[in-house]
Amino acid sequence: MRERRPSAVEESALGLRDHFLNSQLSWLEFNARVLALAEDATLPLLARVRFLSIFRTNLDEFFMVRVGALKRALQMGVADLSEDGLSAKEQLDAIFIRLRSHLERYADCWAQQCLPALQVQGIRVRGWSDLSEPERVLLRRYFVDQVFPLLTPQAITRAPGYPFPVMANLRLSLAALVRDSVTGPVHFAYVKLPDGLPRLVPLPDDGGLVSLEEVVRGCLDLVYRGREIEAAYTFRVTRSGDLDLDERHAENLLHVIEEEAKRRPYGLAVRIEVEQGMRTDVRRLLLRELQFEDAAHVSTLGDADLFDMAGPLDPLALREIADLPRPPLQYPPFPGRRVLEAATSVLDVVAERDVLVHHPYDSFPDAVERFFVEAADAPDVVAIKLTLYRPGGRSHIADALVRAAAAGKEVFVFVELKARFDEERNVDWAKKLERAGIHVVYGLVDVKTHAKVGLVVRREGGGIRRYVHVGTGNYNAATAAVYTDLGLLTAHPELGADVNDLFNELSGSSRPPRVTFRRLLVAPEQMLERLIALVNREAEYARAGRGGRIRAKLNGLADADVIGALYRASQAGVEIDLVVRGICCLRPGVPGLSDRIRVISILGRFLEHGRMFCFANGGEPEYYIGSADWRPRNLRRRVEVATPILDRDCRTRLDSILEMELADPTAWELGPDGAYYRRAAPSGAVRASAQEHLMRLAEAGRA
Repeated sequence: MRERRPSAVEESALGLRDHFLNSQLSWLEFNARVLALAEDATLPLLARVRFLSIFRTNLDEFFMVRVGALKRALQMGVADLSEDGLSAKEQLDAIFIRLRSHLERYADCWAQQCLPALQVQGIRVRGWSDLSEPERVLLRRYFVDQVFPLLTPQAITRAPGYPFPVMANLRLSLAALVRDSVTGPVHFAYVKLPDGLPRLVPLPDDGGLVSLEEVVRGCLDLVYRGREIEAAYTFRVTRSGDLDLDERHAENLLHVIEEEAKRRPYGLAVRIEVEQGMRTDVRRLLLRELQFEDAAHVSTLGDADLFDMAGPLDPLALREIADLPRPPLQYPPFPGRRVLEAATSVLDVVAERDVLVHHPYDSFPDAVERFFVEAADAPDVVAIKLTLYRPGGRSHIADALVRAAAAGKEVFVFVELKARFDEERNVDWAKKLERAGIHVVYGLVDVKTHAKVGLVVRREGGGIRRYVHVGTGNYNAATAAVYTDLGLLTAHPELGADVNDLFNELSGSSRPPRVTFRRLLVAPEQMLERLIALVNREAEYARAGRGGRIRAKLNGLADADVIGALYRASQAGVEIDLVVRGICCLRPGVPGLSDRIRVISILGRFLEHGRMFCFANGGEPEYYIGSADWRPRNLRRRVEVATPILDRDCRTRLDSILEMELADPTAWELGPDGAYYRRAAPSGAVRASAQEHLMRLAEAGRA
């Protein structure tokens, strides 16, 4: 066994484990808040079903990434400790204890709340036993025509020539017990449900929805003709999602990632979900075979990793229900406001003033997409440069880059191939852009480029001028409609020069940027040190009797050195207000440690994704927005960019947004015990969230 290394907390300036919350348990608390939205009867019904789907999808990723990493550490004998001093085994035990209650709430929310409410609205989710014979005939015909040709049943046996089937990650499957004759032996069979088919099959005349697994189960006699089907049970296997990359010795990073991504569905098994009522012998068979599928390593799978699930095993079924075209049961459409006049050039506007955009309240297509589309088509634009992390599917921005390259402009795109679970899609984007003649760089060794930056270079009056976009979210129109993010469009000379230097570093070197930037905060070389200096400056102001205040909004806060600096600032008298959507390892409100630190979490219709922070600076406040959370991975192992907001009007707007969110009456407050408590609305008060207030302002043209 490898000798244990000190944890990041032990190596930090503070070094006291009990002052930190566990990041894994903090993440589970975040997902429990998502579940609370599904339980909220005041929300539209199909939105509640969508939150149930998100709860389950989040949990899938949690097991693939976080539980997978802990189990791998256990398997390899790694003795590193967590933020609060727990071993991998202790963390897994704590996770499973906490998770059981969440899954009970999930089952109750589906069966006792959402399912009856759906039925009242005429949306019936039906089982095979509830169907009439004519309905079964219809579904059997559907099975024969659409499903049966895609099935490949496999025997679960160790007989020669029949190896135990490899069960792909998150693939919904049936374990069937098949008997050759009335007195013959029982055989175990494995049937994986086909991809590419709807998860729910509608019956005609609003007869309801039947899950695909119910259809297949009801038609297994057509698969195993002449044999008796004793029982069939649904199950899913979850596997570790991390890729095994040797970046330093890879001759071609794109090819290595492409090949490794294909192997992901068959990684280390970390969880088995089975429907309630599965026979004990079938459970034992699945668990035993998965324990021994990797002969080279000792299995970490045990009884605790087998979960009885009530309700749909596959969140895709929930998502299909949530997508039903029933407008009264959905959130009303919200397109976002037009920030810029359609008849005015975006570049001309940005030449005159900085523009701060806040999505989705400000339309992403109207501002950010237009910025790049106009640049691609403008004859006086000579170069466009961009980072892409999760561009998604069809992209107007990518199409514009292709046109720009065809028109002879200099186009450079940094495509981060290591964006987890988007590797294959990003490989496709890299290939497509390269085929269009665009200069593409795939990634830096051992570092992800998570920055969201774009640069447009335009000839003006005999010289050139740089136009910049720096954002907190991806260049992805689909997510921009449902994530809250911030972006700055500016032609400020120093910011333009900084972004130009950044792209020169990304295109001309295989290491992270190391130049000295004039205004930008850039990780991993400089941002952490600069952030701690800004926190320490507030502490000095407080000690000098000049006040001291820090406000920040983040997705996650887990870096031990940043947390230590915030604790010391609190002890010096600095007032600190934080909006942290997800993981937070800082323990607020502890007497003598963090009395002046308050942490809230906001969840709602939109996923809070923006990052912004403000330091009071003795009455001359400094504002920043950027791509980085205050977590070790962002500050130490990624290229991240934060930009100062220099324009007075943009700073005023950013301040208003931050204050509105800190005052959100629907937010959850983090207690010193690590639990979250929903703010209680005063009696008779209108409980409008910050998101609702911002939507109203946008609709009135004043966001």
